[in-house]
Amino acid sequence: MFLAIDGILTAPEAAALRGAAETLDFADGRATAGRIAREIKANDQAVASPALDAIRAKVTAALMAHPVFAAAARPRAMTPLILSRYREGQTYGTHVDDALMQGLRTDLSFTLFLSESESYDGGALVIADTAEERAFRLAPGALLLYPSTTLHRVERVTRGTRLCLVGWVQSWIRDAGQREILFDLDRAIADLLAREGKTPLLDTLTKTRSNLIRMWAA
Repeated sequence: MFLAIDGILTAPEAAALRGAAETLDFADGRATAGRIAREIKANDQAVASPALDAIRAKVTAALMAHPVFAAAARPRAMTPLILSRYREGQTYGTHVDDALMQGLRTDLSFTLFLSESESYDGGALVIADTAEERAFRLAPGALLLYPSTTLHRVERVTRGTRLCLVGWVQSWIRDAGQREILFDLDRAIADLLAREGKTPLLDTLTKTRSNLIRMWAA
């Protein structure tokens, strides 16, 4: 399941993070790539600092508080976020994310866009589906959530700077199909609650959801 989620950050919040990023030091992004990916990766990544920690903490809190992200990812743990910068001429070729990162199994990957779309050209996140490739360039503060099992790439930036935060989720629900069932069930419960309030049917659906989570959580 590919899911574009608007409003993880507001436009002013995204702008504030862009400003904060200007004060950070960046290093060659190949330092965090595997042996094969290192040959096709050309970007910059923010160097560890208290200022970067503050950005990470703010965005992680926003992610965990967002109901759509929480329902779709059901995060058990997340890797520390990477603040990634692509300047003119930089790109990241086709690759699949490592299955294990910092002791976590990577079930889901996400990119949180920070740059204004009109401030740069190129730089689309392109993900290979079974039938086609899909290209994404989202508004600042919006996030794309997608399975870590997919091949994907970042197209070459031809003008401006593309700034984003990337991370990986180990989900309580390992199976992608089961996560999608629970996500659909969450939406159905929310819709029913909004239309009819608490009803016997709502009670049955919430019971079913809880029992499925008990069965599938790992």
